[in-house]
Amino acid sequence: MSNDTSSSLTTTVITKPSTVSDYLSSIQVVMVNTTLPANIGSAARAMHTMGLSRLTVVEPKLPIDATSVSHAAGGSDLLSSAIIAPTLEAAIADCQLVFAASSRSRHLPRPVVTPTQAAKIMLDFIDKQSAINERNDVNTAPNIAILFGREDRGLTNEELAYADYHIQIDANPAYPVLNVASAVQVIASFIFAYAQTHIKANSEANNNPLEVTDSLETLGQPMLNTYTRQQWDEPAITQQQLQQLTERTTALMVQHKLADSENLKSLPSRLSRLGSRIQLDQKEYQLISALIAKLAKD
Repeated sequence: MSNDTSSSLTTTVITKPSTVSDYLSSIQVVMVNTTLPANIGSAARAMHTMGLSRLTVVEPKLPIDATSVSHAAGGSDLLSSAIIAPTLEAAIADCQLVFAASSRSRHLPRPVVTPTQAAKIMLDFIDKQSAINERNDVNTAPNIAILFGREDRGLTNEELAYADYHIQIDANPAYPVLNVASAVQVIASFIFAYAQTHIKANSEANNNPLEVTDSLETLGQPMLNTYTRQQWDEPAITQQQLQQLTERTTALMVQHKLADSENLKSLPSRLSRLGSRIQLDQKEYQLISALIAKLAKD
């Protein structure tokens, strides 16, 4: 396993995705603060079964061990290449799109999508971002993270706030909580299935552009009435850049006495959510950064 916390090391260099593997290589599973090494192995097996190969584990309570390997079965290679990150911020720093598995709505909720809706958003983003990267001679693949929380209590409100979307799996309302490895299996299976449909739809669209309907509609699952990540003419900013803007904007507000540094309450989370909705690209990030720097000096 790797102790390097830079997820960019595992980002595959591609241009236009054309196979299921091309798409799935842009997606990483991030497990946060796991308790049992066996669950890491079970998640690795679930990922391997559904074609996902990038695993990051954030501050596990116990390291990956022999029980992890035994539960991983054919997915043991994922464990040897897994990244061990000290913080969630480090794990997703260079991600441009972040999803979080959540069984219920939390404080300051993000848009909630089903696994299939999440898959559509992911693959559409990969298509469009790959085209933008190619046009701008950016030689890296899009980078998407799916966050999974602790076995006993999931993700905290602060961790959920890093996500652009929350994924909820339809389940028994009396107990809608899945084991973390089971949640990985379910969401990964929807992504794998949708990737095949997506590629088929793209192929048919190239041959008969006027006859093909949206591939999600063919599955009978219309999109929620919520925002989707827009694609501009420049690459999207990363999660690290979004958090930097959040921190600098918060500091600027404190400096100008628009906020109390001792009582920020939900201000950073609201600014982060605002940033997710604005969906900045790299040029816009530079403009706002320059503005903040100028205001901070005055």
